[in-house]
Amino acid sequence: MNRKKKMNNILKKKIKKSNLKLQTSNKPKYISKAQRAKLAEEENSQEQE
Repeated sequence: MNRKKKMNNILKKKIKKSNLKLQTSNKPKYISKAQRAKLAEEENSQEQE
């Protein structure tokens, strides 16, 4: 019983990991506040030129 349970748990973990890798998110990548400010500054300098 215990061996079966252990093997099943291992297989379930493998399946869960593979499913997580297949899932993709539509959420945009996080950009820090400092990075956003830097990008905005660069954009403004390009517009002025």
